[in-house]
Amino acid sequence: MQIEERAVGDVTVLDLKGRVTLGEGDELLKDKVNSLINQGRRKLVLNLAEVPYIDSAGLGEIVRTYTTVSRQGGSLKLLSLTKRITDLLSITKLLTVFETFEAEDDAVKSFAASAKV
Repeated sequence: MQIEERAVGDVTVLDLKGRVTLGEGDELLKDKVNSLINQGRRKLVLNLAEVPYIDSAGLGEIVRTYTTVSRQGGSLKLLSLTKRITDLLSITKLLTVFETFEAEDDAVKSFAASAKV
């Protein structure tokens, strides 16, 4: 798996490419998110458009990432879920936990909306 990092205003977008599985992406994601949090970057969007598959370890890492960011006062949102990932999140009832978006613009704007609340 590869992770490309982009800044869109004060929001960090992580473009994930490849499978998020045990040993193939879970550690990489954890290290990247920990690094961003240490830099004080707590508005994160995971772009999953090019992730064909997530196993239980990968899903666990995404949940752990969400928890870590939330505990630091930030938020994590998911972007461009494939049907397979949407089904996985639906079956595991995690679709109710994560904010998900189809368009990057909507995901980025949602941080401003939640800050006003």
